[in-house]
Amino acid sequence: MLSRVASAGLGDIAEKLDHGERLTLDDGVRLFETPDLFAVGWLANRERERRHGGRTYFNYNIRIEATNVCVASCLFCAFARLKPGDEGSYTLSLEQAWEKLRQRRLQPLTEIHVVNGLHPDLPFDYYLELLRGFKRIRPDIHLKCFTAVEIAFFSDLYGMSDEQVLRELMAAGLDSLPGGGAEIFAERVRRKICHDKCDADRYLAIHRTAHRLGMRSNVTMLYGHIERADERVDHMLRTRALQDETGGFQAFIPLAFHPDNNQMRKLPAPTASDTLRVHAVARLMCDNIPHVKAFWIATGVEVAQTSLWFGVDDLDGTVQEEKIYHMAGAKTPELLTTDDITRLIRSAGREPVERDTLYKEVRTSEWANW
Repeated sequence: MLSRVASAGLGDIAEKLDHGERLTLDDGVRLFETPDLFAVGWLANRERERRHGGRTYFNYNIRIEATNVCVASCLFCAFARLKPGDEGSYTLSLEQAWEKLRQRRLQPLTEIHVVNGLHPDLPFDYYLELLRGFKRIRPDIHLKCFTAVEIAFFSDLYGMSDEQVLRELMAAGLDSLPGGGAEIFAERVRRKICHDKCDADRYLAIHRTAHRLGMRSNVTMLYGHIERADERVDHMLRTRALQDETGGFQAFIPLAFHPDNNQMRKLPAPTASDTLRVHAVARLMCDNIPHVKAFWIATGVEVAQTSLWFGVDDLDGTVQEEKIYHMAGAKTPELLTTDDITRLIRSAGREPVERDTLYKEVRTSEWANW
């Protein structure tokens, strides 16, 4: 494969990686532009195995989207509804949200992942009590809730600083931040597809503050729409720079654009080869972020399996109740059991490792099936 890497014009990049040298913007663009996907994948897999061997992580989690009412008008979104009462809009009562956890009281869940629309009428106490209620039901559950975009919205709506919002949410039970809302950091793209949500600088500043306060977080990248290769790489480099500063990111998560049921439906969805390449380049560029995750709901199960040989070491988890991608037309299953996930990982030639949100191994006597 080294001769193939050299034939693809990537020999100098392989040498940089061998010597622990960081890849540049130009290097990243070349990785996207070279025709030889397998050479890029081999380099990414080599870096993956240097860190994790064959170990592939997943967790036992549930997604709760408490409301899809949202004042933002992102062109790629099929989930949001502008105001209460619009067709398809919903807002769960606190009891309804808590009941989703109560119904799973016998499941060994370790994480609740909450992402919402930007609802203009809910009081801040709704979110505080939402967290408190989850902790009352399951004090041991990890609450990974509210994107940086939501934190910025709360700050502006309720007249608080970003740090004040984070501190109050942490006091109510917030344990970490998800990575959603990053989209693409390039201002050119954001102006076109998500002009009325917080910008890249504020997104990164909120994660910086969260890390300073002791929380961990992830970061995402929406790919396969109107972004260029250099804008993808810039997104990875800006993430890498903040990680140098704080060390608080746990995983980089590429998210595939889905064109169904939104205002960008005329665009094609990203291909499987593009998806594999994005994950591979992320592993090579984000050298200081421990994990690269394939969100199987977005990539499709088969491509997620293949990505385990293209730099990916994490398949997210059981992801019960996910709505955002399924409302955008995702044809993936509504959930996978732990048996499903372990079988997928093993059949791909990798070693399944159940983890909690902070990547501590969860030891179980047998894989649950429910």
